[in-house]
Amino acid sequence: MDDETLTDRLRLRRPTDADFEAIHEIHADPRVWLHYPTLRHADRAPTERMFARWAAAWDEMGLGSWVVRLRDTGEVIGAGGCTMLPGEPGERVWNLGYRISADHHGHGYATELARAALAAARSVSPDTPVIAYLVEHNRASAAVAEKVGLRLVHRAPDAGNPDPEVIRLVYADRELADAQLATALR
Repeated sequence: MDDETLTDRLRLRRPTDADFEAIHEIHADPRVWLHYPTLRHADRAPTERMFARWAAAWDEMGLGSWVVRLRDTGEVIGAGGCTMLPGEPGERVWNLGYRISADHHGHGYATELARAALAAARSVSPDTPVIAYLVEHNRASAAVAEKVGLRLVHRAPDAGNPDPEVIRLVYADRELADAQLATALR
C-alpha cells in the first residue's frame, strides 16, 4: 500500500514524527472526546503510544492510520484509517477509525476518509472483515459507518467503560464469526 492516498478533498498519509504536535492537539481537545471524555489525551504519553501502534501497524500490514490533511491547504484536520486488530488467523478484523478536529466536523471529511480506508483495507486483505467500534450516543460516528455501508452487528453494554450506562456498538461490512466479534470487543 502506498504511504499516501488522495481523495477529492483529502491527502491521507502515513504518520511521521513531523505530524505529532498537530495530532496531539486534536486528540487533546475535549470537543473531540464529547462521547468518551476519559480517552482524551491529557498529556503527550497517550499520543506517543498511539503513534507507536500506528507505526507498528504500517510495518506489519502495510496499512494503518493516516494523518488527514486538506488537499488544498495542507492543514492537518485529523487521523484515521483501518488498522488490523491482533488475533489468530480467522479471528482478525480491520478496525475502521476516524477522528476529525472539532473545527472540521460536519463537512463529510470522516465519511470521505472512511471510504478510502475501506478501499485500502479491502485491497490489502479482502477476506478480512472491516468493523467500526463505537458508543451508541455518538450518532455522528454511527452515521459515518452506515454511510460507508457497514451495518450494525452487535449492541451491548460497554464492558470496562467507567459509565455503566454506555452502550457499545459494532458495525461490520459482513457477518462476523464469534471469534471475530470477540476480537472486536477486546
